[in-house]
Amino acid sequence: MNAASTLTLSNGVKIPQLGLGVYKVEEADTKETVMTALELGYRHIDTASFYENEKEVGEAIRESEVPREEIFITTKVWNDEQGYAETLIAFERSLEKLQLDYIDLYLIHWPVPGKFQDTWRALEDLYKHGRVRAIGVCNFQEHHLDQLLETAEITPVVDQVEFHPRLYQKELVDYCAKKDIKVEAWAPLGRARYFDSPVLQSLSEKHKKTPAQIIIRWELQHGIITIPKSTKRKRQKENMEVFDFELSPEDMNEMDEMNRNERQSKHPDDFPYDES
Repeated sequence: MNAASTLTLSNGVKIPQLGLGVYKVEEADTKETVMTALELGYRHIDTASFYENEKEVGEAIRESEVPREEIFITTKVWNDEQGYAETLIAFERSLEKLQLDYIDLYLIHWPVPGKFQDTWRALEDLYKHGRVRAIGVCNFQEHHLDQLLETAEITPVVDQVEFHPRLYQKELVDYCAKKDIKVEAWAPLGRARYFDSPVLQSLSEKHKKTPAQIIIRWELQHGIITIPKSTKRKRQKENMEVFDFELSPEDMNEMDEMNRNERQSKHPDDFPYDES
């Protein structure tokens, strides 16, 4: 396994399990950050219209020596762009900024009440017309997915949610597994807020790896797609060096038991949709 190792989505499309997220990467830094990642071997880049750096991601892809077909690009429709017609317009805007012919994975960013079902219809049409290779959602809990599937023709292939050892959403992971939906982790390192925890420190010493590498390995072994963010070459390289060791079942259980249902961001039911 390496950074180009893939999982197969329910529609047959392969997605690199380890990628680079660019949330809160400044526009001025995005191009170099993405080009460095591609040079190191990353083949999965995750952006969004809300991040306001799609243009720079696209520039990095075009100027990289890596062929476009080898790079998996995700972007997302933001909350104030949702609704059927609005989403189709938002997609064209993202595509123009990225300067790409297609998107590999297009996601609904948050389950905006009263809108996400119409938004999903737009994603289904984009998929049917070959504009995107796969479609999915972000921040959907089980009840959101239940509601979506009442009217959806196509089941999302991915649900990207906040996921890390202190927010091990096991019930959601099990639900998604039954529906053949892959779970993808954002804030996969818990924003580095508990690297000093005894469990992580102990496993770091045991495996001679950093707390970040231990967490990424835990996520990979759970079958989670993970997209840690870093603008620094050294850290990007370190985040990739997780394929030369394995956590034992006991190690995995210790990590699982770190869960506190502790979020770094809003619960999807409490998100201030009126303000976005």
